[in-house]
Amino acid sequence: MTAQRAAARTIDLSDGGRLHLSEAAEPRAVLLLGHGASGKIDGADLLALSAALPEEGITVVRHEQAWKVAGGPMRARPDQLDPGWQVAVRHVAEHWRDVPLLVGGHSAGARCACRGSANPDLPAQAAVLALSFPLHPPGKPERSRVDELAGVPVPVTVVQGERDPFGGPDELVAALPPGWFDEQHRTLVRMEGAGHDLVPLKRVMSRADAMALVVLEALALVPQVMASAGTALAHPHRLLAWNRGRVT
Repeated sequence: MTAQRAAARTIDLSDGGRLHLSEAAEPRAVLLLGHGASGKIDGADLLALSAALPEEGITVVRHEQAWKVAGGPMRARPDQLDPGWQVAVRHVAEHWRDVPLLVGGHSAGARCACRGSANPDLPAQAAVLALSFPLHPPGKPERSRVDELAGVPVPVTVVQGERDPFGGPDELVAALPPGWFDEQHRTLVRMEGAGHDLVPLKRVMSRADAMALVVLEALALVPQVMASAGTALAHPHRLLAWNRGRVT
């Protein structure tokens, strides 16, 4: 898959956070993505989605937390991240009222998206794309965050590196209720040879191929939402280009 990066613009939020927009010409959906605790909004997966999805009619919005905009130290606790994420969700829902809102993110951003999808005080969110969901801190499996993922009430796709020290695919399956990923609209994607950044070992898969897989799994999630809205992808044949590593 090839895609030219869409032109991006930024919007400053009321809490000091910032939105980075990669806009579709005629959006059929909008995907709001959060960054990890390090504040990196230019990770390989987030950039790949921002570059490829707009040409499919999906506007991608990357949320930069206020503390990152201000140059502050890394933050990861829910009470530090959720208020800013909620501002972003409300802003995006208000400005893209006529299309479905999907949410997601990398690591801590995935946690925010999972928690927010279950928050009845937020605008409706149609699906979650969890990239490298951090099941537990490295080396501390007893500090599980599985309840955040298990509580997602909408379609969810999880893309997890097999070498992720925050919890690999098998750990996720073991931590969740039996058969959780067997339910309709719940998908686990195993990224072979990849760690927490979803970039595999070169001998296993190229970086470009791995990011193409991330994009196509996002595209596979979106039609579940768009079908109910009576719309379709601009180039649905691209979903056939990749199937590697998918578990449904």
